[in-house]
Amino acid sequence: MLIGRVCRLGAAAGSSCALRPFSSSSVMAKSKFEYVRSFETDDTCLRNCYIVVRLDGRNFHKFAEQHRFAKPNDDRALGLMSRSARSVMEELEDVVVAYGQSDEFSFVFKRTSTWFKRRASKLMTHVASQFSSSYVFYWKEFFGEQPLLYPPGFDGRVVLYPTNRNLRDYLSWRQADCHINNLYNTVFWTLVQKGGLTTTQAEDRLKGTLAADKNEILFSEFDINYNNESALHRKGTALIWEKRDETVNKRVKRPNEEEKEVPVTRSRRTVEAYHCDIIGEQFWEEHPDILEDDC
Repeated sequence: MLIGRVCRLGAAAGSSCALRPFSSSSVMAKSKFEYVRSFETDDTCLRNCYIVVRLDGRNFHKFAEQHRFAKPNDDRALGLMSRSARSVMEELEDVVVAYGQSDEFSFVFKRTSTWFKRRASKLMTHVASQFSSSYVFYWKEFFGEQPLLYPPGFDGRVVLYPTNRNLRDYLSWRQADCHINNLYNTVFWTLVQKGGLTTTQAEDRLKGTLAADKNEILFSEFDINYNNESALHRKGTALIWEKRDETVNKRVKRPNEEEKEVPVTRSRRTVEAYHCDIIGEQFWEEHPDILEDDC
């Protein structure tokens, strides 16, 4: 805040002048430089649409190599991704569901959200910065004393989906991508780690194979049933808000009685993780509050 000196007209020389505060913003708003605001573009997201912010790890293949991630899946890294996504949801409660796999996470804002006046750039940068800082902050929780060699990077995009069907198809696409990539990686690294092939030989072996072929390689050569692999790896992670009852002890003192602890049950909204199919109907029927009615 700036301080301005204001003297009454006709005041004698040497008389005191009143100090009157005025805001710097009011000065800037009237400055000759304000015209630069006209260069800003309007990036307000269309109303009545779900806003999806999707983050992807930047150059994460190199990041995974240098931080010695386990192949084909590193549960520490996947846990850290989910913890970072949970942090975003706890910060931005208008995110009704988030879905993640590998080095990506998608955050779905409800149709009626007015966060940051629905400005795409604000939503994307806030999600990206909250996620990235959380990834660094919680690194030790999942990787212990293994050092973080350099800061990770995540890029983001904003996409709008006007109907429940569009949104569900988007999330189904991401889960189908999780299945395709994980099946390939599971067979590839099994051929390398247990089959003794080089990475080039494993790549050549899998060229032109279908899902059934990959399942057959796992089962017939390594006695691995892909359907018994971890649901976290096969299905990815869906995060949603749920109400949970929790009981806490509260100290209460009634008139003419000694203070004592009394159990109190209360409901609290928490972010819960699911590793299940989100393409079919069951997930959406069990959690009807995620989607809003189509207009």
